[in-house]
Amino acid sequence: MHEFTLAKNIVEIVEETAQKNHATRVLEVVLEVGTLAGVELPALEMALESLEQGTILVGAVIKKNIIDAVALCNQCGCKYKPDDYYSICPECGKFGATIISGKELRVKSITAE
Repeated sequence: MHEFTLAKNIVEIVEETAQKNHATRVLEVVLEVGTLAGVELPALEMALESLEQGTILVGAVIKKNIIDAVALCNQCGCKYKPDDYYSICPECGKFGATIISGKELRVKSITAE
């Protein structure tokens, strides 16, 4: 369950950022999560809930922006939304695309006071 480790890293990032900015309370955290990031959102949410106790994150709203995967076919240049890393190009039917979005997992913003 790597979501627990991911959640721990998110909490650390938020706490460090809040401390650097002399914040006493975090109101909102916005995460960007790609559809190919390999993250189970319910597991990540549960891990964040369990880890926020006793931190500056207590009571903060955690929003998740889902980033759709986009691939660029290396053969014909078609951009498409793959279902996974090994999807074939819908235009030419070939394998071998470059994933240009959808692998993200990052803290996009933190709102604090």
